[in-house]
Parts: sequence; structure tokens; C-alpha cells
Amino acid sequence: GIGHTLPFLIGDFRLAMTAAVLVVVLELGIISWIRHRYMETPTLSAVLQVGLGGVLVFITGILIGSS
Repeated sequence: GIGHTLPFLIGDFRLAMTAAVLVVVLELGIISWIRHRYMETPTLSAVLQVGLGGVLVFITGILIGSS
């Protein structure tokens, strides 16, 4: 979880946001690879499952943040 917040120590918000998005994409890629490699999930299925989960978490964050 700390990987998501460390980029925001950067003074420029856009640069920090870009770095945070890259960290999240990298983490989701690693999770997909682990699901494929060790849980024998087909690659496309692993990517879709993890990607959908990431999108749901993102939407939840937006909904919570706007309330």
C-alpha cells in the first residue's frame, strides 16, 4: 500500500499522479502474472479478473471520495 502514496511526496501533482498510476499498473500486472504462474489461471482470464477488480476499486474510491 505504501507504493501508492510515496509518489505524492513529489511536489508536482501531475507528476506524482502519473507515478502513482504507473505503480498501480505495475502492481496489477504482477498480480496477474502470479495468478497465471502459480494458480494456473489462463493469461487473458487473469488479466481480465485483476483488471476488473482494479476498476471496481477505482470506482469505489471515486464514490467514497465524492460523498
